[in-house]
Amino acid sequence: MPADPLHRAGSPQRSATSPPSSGPAATAVEVRRSARRRRTVSAYREGDRTVVLIPARMSEAEEQRWVTVMLDKLAAQESKRVLGDSELAERARRLSEQFFDGRARPTSVRWVTNQNTRWGSCTPSEGSIRLSHRLQGMPEYVVDYVLLHELAHLLVPGHGPRFWQLLEAYPRTERARGYLEGVVAADRLPHLPAAREE
Repeated sequence: MPADPLHRAGSPQRSATSPPSSGPAATAVEVRRSARRRRTVSAYREGDRTVVLIPARMSEAEEQRWVTVMLDKLAAQESKRVLGDSELAERARRLSEQFFDGRARPTSVRWVTNQNTRWGSCTPSEGSIRLSHRLQGMPEYVVDYVLLHELAHLLVPGHGPRFWQLLEAYPRTERARGYLEGVVAADRLPHLPAAREE
């Protein structure tokens, strides 16, 4: 699996927009524009949707950019709360339902600390999935991608065309792979010694 980064003011105006999907946590996005709001942008979860508050004067392009930024920020904040193994297994079950019609059914899904060269692994004969603890704290969509990658191995063991066709269903596959490639590249950079104080 060498080529795969996984294994190596007035009343607010409202508008709805479609977010980049981030798996089961993905929600509808409601943008609220306010004439009172001058510069700041903020976002929060409200039930099954995400509300993004922006200044009324923002262009459509700025709105789209800020929606993406705020969704990523919320996802990063939420993923700092480490999921336990049972929550991880439930997340895998939901992802399988959403993207694979529930066909991928792992017998166990857990975090492990002995995977330093892989992000995840799967033993199809046992139905077990293990994720590296190094993923903890990464954005939610990245963890979802790794889970989906390993779930796909329960259906297709290798990395042939059928395997990648399964992962095409997840809209953030390329983004997640790019994120993981960036982490790997950053780890390979020479670490300069800290500057000494004179």
